[in-house]
Amino acid sequence: MVKTDVHYPTDSNLLWDAMRKMIKLSHTLCDHVGITTFRQAKYNLKQVKRRFHRVRRVHYSTSRDPRKQEAKKQDIQHVYRSYLGVCGEYIQRSALLVDAYSSAGITEMALCAEICRYSAHAKRQIDQIQRRIFHGEKIPHGEKVFSLFQDHTEWICKGKAGVSQELGVRVAVVEDQHRFILHHRVMYGETDEKVTVPLIEQMKARYPKVRSCSFDKGFYAPEHQGRLEELIDLVVLPKKGRRSRVDQQREEDAEFQQERRRHSGVESAIHGLVAQGLGRCLDHGRHGLNRYVALSVLSRNLHTLGNLLLKREQVHQKTAG
Repeated sequence: MVKTDVHYPTDSNLLWDAMRKMIKLSHTLCDHVGITTFRQAKYNLKQVKRRFHRVRRVHYSTSRDPRKQEAKKQDIQHVYRSYLGVCGEYIQRSALLVDAYSSAGITEMALCAEICRYSAHAKRQIDQIQRRIFHGEKIPHGEKVFSLFQDHTEWICKGKAGVSQELGVRVAVVEDQHRFILHHRVMYGETDEKVTVPLIEQMKARYPKVRSCSFDKGFYAPEHQGRLEELIDLVVLPKKGRRSRVDQQREEDAEFQQERRRHSGVESAIHGLVAQGLGRCLDHGRHGLNRYVALSVLSRNLHTLGNLLLKREQVHQKTAG
């Protein structure tokens, strides 16, 4: 999993992100066309940020007293009402500005499009806050956004001890017996079992002589076994859950067990990629993430090649000595 360079997403700070960008862009548009509608951009931002911090402070206060908990609920609704009210006023002002100058020129059109984009983000967050805080609704996971600026960021729960969730994108890697990474796939909106067959098809197109491949248990799906056996000779794909007699015989085969024991070596490749800079991607956008992952894989392979050359040189020196 490659982490993206984002802050922890809450509905209140995502709303602040959207308002901050919308107000700054509106101020830039006003300067460009020579009007003073958003001349007090710093003051406007301060008004929104002050209410945002009030929301944060009231959330951090805790108490076990039922009466204080009820009072806290009222306080939360009060500060949110103030926060959403001032945000709604600035959204309306920006909408009037966009209506007036959306067709004035190329630069104005571009600025208006960006203002509309962040205004839409702000409206979505306001709607979700109202549903959650005032109506007690639980927001479905599919409606949530985890970053306005890195919209490919996903909320990933891997069940690790002490790590409830991570923010980033999954990456699958294929390593050979010499510890070189042959292929990788950045998994936007995909889980392990969705990429099992495409991953091997892409790898076979580049390396037709691949004979066997070992997978984590998470890559298993009932329909994969037949297609994988058409692509490679030995498929080492442990089954999830209860195994039938046929599955048990297949997994107890000596060659299956041998390849399965070697599989843990891929953890070294994952650790090596993190050491080469893939722990957190600092580039922006999908293109930046794809480039960052590819360069990390290249760096890992160069490191592996260097180790092999050093070992060969050491053997040569011992033989010559």
